[in-house]
Amino acid sequence: MKQIQCHVESMTSLTEHVYKVLLKPATPVDFIPGQYLNFVMSDEDKRPFSIASSPNNELIELQIGAFGADSYPMQVIDRIKECDTVTIEIPLGNAQLRTESDRPLLLLAGGTGFSYIKSMFEYLAQTKSQRQVVVYWGLREESACYELDKTANTIAELTHGQFHPVIETAQESWTGKVGMVHKVVMNDIENLADFDIYIAGRFDMVGAVRTDFLAKGALKEHMFADAFAFI
Repeated sequence: MKQIQCHVESMTSLTEHVYKVLLKPATPVDFIPGQYLNFVMSDEDKRPFSIASSPNNELIELQIGAFGADSYPMQVIDRIKECDTVTIEIPLGNAQLRTESDRPLLLLAGGTGFSYIKSMFEYLAQTKSQRQVVVYWGLREESACYELDKTANTIAELTHGQFHPVIETAQESWTGKVGMVHKVVMNDIENLADFDIYIAGRFDMVGAVRTDFLAKGALKEHMFADAFAFI
């Protein structure tokens, strides 16, 4: 892990509460898909965010969900608005993609946990992976969706890729899957033991997914989430 200065290339709104930040590091960075970085506010204040981009990309992408005027992530957004250059620590985390495995992949995210799995499927598409890659993204409502077409197009580049956005409370116009995302997965996939499973989202969600997936036969040693270190 090292500290790197980054130029803020852009910041745009993906939804009312989610910001897309693109950073250009001053020196090349090396990380594995699924790792995260610390945004350095000060020597004593370092805030973790999943990396949403592939390590093959020139720019580092963050997707920051910020709710509330003075919330923990909004303070980071405000810093980015104020500064052309920011400092990050990279890489961090132990729930990175196991690139040596050839097992089918189940990538499951809730909300802005999507950034964690995006780094993985983007990298797999770029490297023309032949693994089965099944992506589920759970959101509470349709207004929380962003870049669905872009995501579908990226996953379509995989020989064996599937993308399933899932809305918990959907309007009649929604034509996709509906319900709690991991419950939908359990209904769709009979044998979870076949998969390497990567999970991101709120800690309570990740805990529930782990409990329910293990009960359905998923293998603990093939389930990965940074949240597992805290729950």
